[in-house]
Amino acid sequence: MEYDPIKNRLAKAIDMFPALRKLVYMAFNLIFLRQRYVLKEIRNLFREPDKIDLYDAGAGFCQYSAYVLSHWFNSNAFATDLKTDYLRSFSAYADIYYPGRFTYKTADLQTFIPSQKFNLALAIDIMEHIENDVSALNNLYNALEKKGYLLLSTPSDLYETAKFTSEHIRAGYNKKELENKLNRIGFRIIKSIYTYGTYGALSWKLLIKIPLQLISKKLYPLLPLYYLLVYPLAEILMRLDMKTDNKQGTGILIVAQKP
Repeated sequence: MEYDPIKNRLAKAIDMFPALRKLVYMAFNLIFLRQRYVLKEIRNLFREPDKIDLYDAGAGFCQYSAYVLSHWFNSNAFATDLKTDYLRSFSAYADIYYPGRFTYKTADLQTFIPSQKFNLALAIDIMEHIENDVSALNNLYNALEKKGYLLLSTPSDLYETAKFTSEHIRAGYNKKELENKLNRIGFRIIKSIYTYGTYGALSWKLLIKIPLQLISKKLYPLLPLYYLLVYPLAEILMRLDMKTDNKQGTGILIVAQKP
């Protein structure tokens, strides 16, 4: 399975019609359970009067930068990715809505360490794409100020689809193995949970897997009706997943702190 062609088409659509960006971010919040987990943890770590200096590593569409900048008004965001066009596109948007508060650099996380320090770094669904993950995690550690947080989300080794995703270097992580890597680097684990348990995995099939199959068959006209029918159930499943202590799951979410 290849996700990049779909993401690239979406990025081009946003470039052609910039007003789509907010709608795309809203859609992400509706259908991606992972994003709900991440935003919840950001809200747990910081109150809105706080100042967040965000390092959005492997930022993609920069939806997390947008969220922080729009909710923490005295905060700043610095984003990196290998996709310069994605970063440049969001920067143009940020210049209008968050002037002077967003910067970016095209960079490889395996070798790049920012010159400034941050109190929050995000690594959301990027570690599975990085060959030298220990080097990347070390660089994230060095980018944080003391008491700064790393919020990491990645597929687990229970995620069968990851084995067939061409962009992935590894087919998910063993949760304990990932915790040990972070500990050896110097991080203190604050929270480590499975996401996409029984309920979340089913919501993923309803909201992502089946729609992608329809898209691959060019059955685009069926998507609105399909989502209209299945979304109420999927919403319940996502809420249940977030309230459940998942003993296992196809995703891992870790909050770690630099002492």
